[in-house]
Amino acid sequence: MKSDIIRIDNLGGGFSDAIAAAASTAAYRGLNEKESKQLQLLTEEMMGLIRGVTGEVEATFWVESEGRAFDLHLGTKTAMNWKKRENLIDSTTNQQNEAATTFLGKLRDIFEQAMAADVPLTPHELPGDIWYDAPQKPLEDSEWDGYEKSVLHRYADSVRIGIVGGEVSMIVRKTFE
Repeated sequence: MKSDIIRIDNLGGGFSDAIAAAASTAAYRGLNEKESKQLQLLTEEMMGLIRGVTGEVEATFWVESEGRAFDLHLGTKTAMNWKKRENLIDSTTNQQNEAATTFLGKLRDIFEQAMAADVPLTPHELPGDIWYDAPQKPLEDSEWDGYEKSVLHRYADSVRIGIVGGEVSMIVRKTFE
């Protein structure tokens, strides 16, 4: 069974619809209340993870289920950089880009990693007036704290993320006994 595809936007539109889709799929498959709440929690946390890492949410969400196995799907586009890529891959169960499984996929992934690398500029590469106005120590960065990742790793059976260019697809799998 596959649920309807739900569009989620930056303003929170579709968020409650995604939670409702997880709940209705859980009810259709006969999950008890505790299991249904777990599925809804996984849905919330995967949307939070994508938003926390990419800083944006223009995404699609749907649930696929067979028996008591559930795959929560989330896809989005983002301007990829090294830090986002690292945080996304670090959020997976196996620490790998699921889109890089074939030889050509691995080759493309290597090129994309190189293109996403953030290269720091040295003082002689910046005009003097800009260099002297820039802070000389690192600014406090509002880093993603990884809370969503820890929840997903605790309750999900697997978290897979595929990155191709700026397209990110995430699949969270949970099978209930």
